[in-house]
This record gives sequence, structure tokens and C-alpha cells, in this order.
Amino acid sequence: MSDKAPDALQARRTTIYLLDQVLGEGRLLAECFAAGALEKLQPQDRARTQRLALEVLRSLERADRILQKHLKKKPPLTVMNALRLGTVELCSGGAAHGVVNAMVTIVSKHRRHGQLKGMVNAVLRKVADHGPAEWAKLRIPRLPNWLRKPLVQAWGAEAVLGMEAAHFAGAPLDITAKPGADLSVLGGELLPTGSRRLSDAGQVSALPGYEAGDWWVQDAAAALPAQMLDVQPGERVLDLCAAPGGKTMQMAADGAQVTAVDASAGRMERLRENLARTGLSADLIVGDALEQTGQFDAVLLDAPCSATGTIRRHPDLPHAKDGSEFGGLIELQAQMLAHAWDLVKPGGRMVFCTCSLLPDEGECQVEEALEMFPDMTADRECFDGLGTDPAWITEEGGLRLRPDYWAERGSMDGFYMALLRKAG
Repeated sequence: MSDKAPDALQARRTTIYLLDQVLGEGRLLAECFAAGALEKLQPQDRARTQRLALEVLRSLERADRILQKHLKKKPPLTVMNALRLGTVELCSGGAAHGVVNAMVTIVSKHRRHGQLKGMVNAVLRKVADHGPAEWAKLRIPRLPNWLRKPLVQAWGAEAVLGMEAAHFAGAPLDITAKPGADLSVLGGELLPTGSRRLSDAGQVSALPGYEAGDWWVQDAAAALPAQMLDVQPGERVLDLCAAPGGKTMQMAADGAQVTAVDASAGRMERLRENLARTGLSADLIVGDALEQTGQFDAVLLDAPCSATGTIRRHPDLPHAKDGSEFGGLIELQAQMLAHAWDLVKPGGRMVFCTCSLLPDEGECQVEEALEMFPDMTADRECFDGLGTDPAWITEEGGLRLRPDYWAERGSMDGFYMALLRKAG
């Protein structure tokens, strides 16, 4: 597609809008997509817009370091985001003429900042001349201090540098197969944990086996909690905070009678669509996890959390958030864990997990639960045969996954999970 094409211009204009929302309004990209930010774009332009937004957010620190040399003062946010987008494109091999002209055109048509088009032209031409050489010398972008500080305290500076490298590299595509499905036709790498990893997947829905429902997209780390729970055919299983449903589908494919609960009707609709595509079934409830009743052989609680383990796929998170919600989330997780434990029948089991890098949302929750419930024990034998490193098992008996693990394979999401057994 030519950089002068109207659709290419619209994709860039939408990218700048998304950056404004994340960096100015504190909204996550997922919220913007759910609100219809990409609806007017053609499929190929939606993909381009998402790719550009993710690239800019991953590279924000580098872009700003290059731009600060050419700016006497910071322009209004929309113009700054146009400069950031232009800088990232130019430093990633974009054609100078097309990129500069596109950004100038977009800014010139802005109702309040059109007069800054000359500045945009001048700055981006300087970036085109010197930016690519400078880009390669800049450090990998750092996490903001509100998150970096507690992570360094928990895991050490070297580990956090490894996490930041994983975040900057982005995430490959991990796939979970239905039992018996042959995914070798997809190529890629079969990971030790059983997921198949594709480094350059392209359009997901065009891959072999997608329409047939042979598999679904699920990060390798996110596939482990259901494997740990090891449901058996006919068991009654409750999946709390279930959408978009990867774990529900894993357990349904293993023959369990799964009840899936999620508070979001929109996300639950995605789960319904995923079940239909894969030919699997589960009982779906749109509702509050804290209001569920009954007794189940097994419960899987993927509790609401800071999602700090998913930054390599969601680089908007550290820019849209500031850590102020941590306290409320930690309290909610404790409430959910206690309520979910009441739903486990005697002799049953539960997996508690969060896609967080913060021990307060993982290790600490299980430590406190083990002290609170005399009939609860952590099962360390569940890790046998999972394909994980024994060094990842934590002191209280959970499993800690981090983005700096498997660096040579393309990394993994940050996750914490523990299998808790109830006395008979």
C-alpha cells in the first residue's frame, strides 16, 4: 500500500487517536477497540493501526529521546503523538518522503493545531536524516517507576532488565490444541509445556485448522493453570473470571462439565463464539464471581489483577495505568479466593492464578490463604510433567512465571498459579 493512499493516512490518523486516548485519557487499547475505534477501517488497515500503536507504545522512550533534541518545547499531545509515530516509522525503515508528508497532512487538517505543520515537517526531516543511526544506540525502553520500583524490589534489577527486553520484543503467537488435533502443519516450535509457538503467524483466522476449531490462541503461560487442575471427564468444574475462555475450552475439551462465569457480557460473547467455533460446550453465566453458589469438584480462579505480566502483548498498560488500583485489586483477590474456596467440595481442588508480576497478587495471597484455611494445602506434585523449570516453584508451593524466562524461545507472560487441595 502506498503511503499516500487515503486508507494508509486514515490508519495513521486512527493510530494517533489511540495514542491520545492511552497517553492523555489513561484508556487501555482494549477499551478503545471495544468502543469501536477501528470500526470504520478495512481489515488490513485495522491490522496496520494496531501494529503501529503497539510499536509506538513499546518504543515511546526511544522516540522521545530522539525528538527532544529537535524540540524547544513539547507540543500539544496530538502533535507530539504524530511526531512519535513518524519517528518510530522513520527509525524502523519507513520511507522518509511518505512518512513525513503523511504526518504533515494529518497535523495540517487538525482544527486546533494545523499551524504546527511546518514544525512537524522540519522536525521529522531532521529525524529522517539522523534518527535511524541514533535509534540503534538507545537503550531498551524502561518501565515507568511506579511499576519498575516494586519489580526490582521483588526480582532484582537484572531480572527486570530481562523483562523489559521481552516487553520491547513483543510476543509470538502461542496456540493450544484440542486433544487429538495435529498442529504440525502450522510449523513453529512445540514448547516443553505443550503449546505451539509461531513467530510470524500473519492473519490468525487464515491459519490451517482455525475454521475447523482445532485450536485457539492462548499464551503458553496462560495454558498452564488448566493443565495443573487436570480435570477428569464428568467432573463438575467452575471457571471464575473465565472470558475470553481459553481455560474453559481446555477443561471442556478434557471432558469436564464446565460452568464459566464472567462479569462482562461483551467478553462472555467472545467466549460463546470461541466455544461455537471449536465445537465445545460449557454453561455460561454473566455475573459476579462473589455471588456464585454450589459445590464443585474443581474451581479455577483467574482473579482480576494488575495484568502486569501481559505487557509484552499490551504495551499500553504501563502508560495508561499508574498503580493506584493495586490496593483495591489485592483486596478483591483475597475476597474471591476465600469465596471460591467455599465452592470447592471436600476432597476437591482449586487453582488460583493471576497474570501479574507482583508477589502481592500471587505468592502473598496464597501464603495468607494457607494460614487462614486449615483444610488447604498447596500441591507441589502437580508440576511434574508440565514442562516447567523446577526453579520456578515458589517457597509456598506455587509456580512463578516471568517474561525474562525462555528468552531464547520468545519469552512468556508473567503469571502466578498454585494448586490448592481441600481436605476430605
